[in-house]
Amino acid sequence: MKKSINNSTNLRLRLPVLVLVLEIVILVLYSCFVTYDDNANAKLQNNETNPMENSLYRDYPFFADVQVMIFLGFGCLLAFLRFYGFSGMVFNFLTATFAIQWAILMQGFFQFYYDGKIHLGVINLLNAEFACAVVLISFGAVLGKTSPVQLLVMAFLEVPIFAVTEWAVLKYIRINDAGGTILIHLFACYFGLGVTFVLYRPSLNEGHVKEITSYQSDILSVMGTLFLWVFWPSFNSALTFKGDDQHRAVLHTFIGLSSSTMTAFALTVVFNKKGKLTMADVQNVTLAGGVTVGASVDMMISPAASYALGVMGCTACFLGYKYLTPFLARRLRIQDQCGIHNLHGLTGLISSTAGICAILLATEETYGPSMYQIFSHRAPPEGDPKLLELQQLIPGLKPGLGRTAQEQALYQVAAVFTTIAASAIGGILTGFILNLPFLASPSDEDCFDDDLFFEILPCHCLVENNPNVL
Repeated sequence: MKKSINNSTNLRLRLPVLVLVLEIVILVLYSCFVTYDDNANAKLQNNETNPMENSLYRDYPFFADVQVMIFLGFGCLLAFLRFYGFSGMVFNFLTATFAIQWAILMQGFFQFYYDGKIHLGVINLLNAEFACAVVLISFGAVLGKTSPVQLLVMAFLEVPIFAVTEWAVLKYIRINDAGGTILIHLFACYFGLGVTFVLYRPSLNEGHVKEITSYQSDILSVMGTLFLWVFWPSFNSALTFKGDDQHRAVLHTFIGLSSSTMTAFALTVVFNKKGKLTMADVQNVTLAGGVTVGASVDMMISPAASYALGVMGCTACFLGYKYLTPFLARRLRIQDQCGIHNLHGLTGLISSTAGICAILLATEETYGPSMYQIFSHRAPPEGDPKLLELQQLIPGLKPGLGRTAQEQALYQVAAVFTTIAASAIGGILTGFILNLPFLASPSDEDCFDDDLFFEILPCHCLVENNPNVL
């Protein structure tokens, strides 16, 4: 039976008005502040320019790969609930589209501060996609319990908080974070946990009648896992130095993903009472290695170390799903719907620790002069005679801060705590705003149900009301 229209969750005015306001704001800001970068500006091109030297051909393959992860990978992965497949995929589509548009402005604000304009190119779109990934990871914590209006407001607030945190950490703390372990995975995780902490629903701790999967929804979700798995090397290597750094990033990510996948298949059978595979583990735990190698992905950690990190990340992620997620819901009022704390939080902490160890162990004997390019903050400062020697070996090497390995490691630790604190506080404040009554929050009864916000075909209704139909 179709649900009667509930005025508190009716989108007829709420969603169109919000979208219209956001589009007007973005259009005005784009008109005033956004222009082309040097590689997209026709005034700077001439007949002697080699078109293949345009940055498009260097950056677009990574942009396209991350696009697949954002819209197909995340979208399909979030469609694992039996009666929430429309919402999982479509709300991901809506939120991601807006988040990228908004991130171009928010991440370009500091460029505007210095230059008076935001110069747009493919690399800016790629950076905006990473900000979008932050939003979508956080979205996983409140999946099924929020309206599209709430999700747009969440993205509207999270993107600028992320942009400011990213700018402050990179400008003042200055860290190595090639794979985005600290500034993407940890930020997204603890922001999402902060939001879900405020949006806590006591009645959902005992489960919900529609908080279930089906044969078809699990297949769709594992397709999302495969998209993410295949393109994760691009995600981790996109912003690393071109050449051997990027080469190592691809190798380490693939090896880490491979080892976490093998470990996941072993663990899911061992802990299953019937000794069978569990689809939820295949959908999520197999990806842990991609996060765990992130902080050290471009460093000379060795293939064996990346393999070990994949195993460690997978094990922590698996045990987190099994034991930690229920504990957080019962004891700490944190209902982490998709287990983002396991896949992004626990693995992010392991990855950050591994990155710190790699920094402490880095020597010129292992890296050669390129050590001061990879660990740029350890390069000699301006005026140091050693800088001139290094610049003869590595033309274009920029002056650094002259930090020791120990000093850089401490700054990495500071960045971890700063990022977690900023994201958690930002998430809590955002949660209070999302609790406002006019944002169409679904009731406990209506959670995990497409029918609340979608026009559902009659055949779908028959399936919904007949638990014996797959």
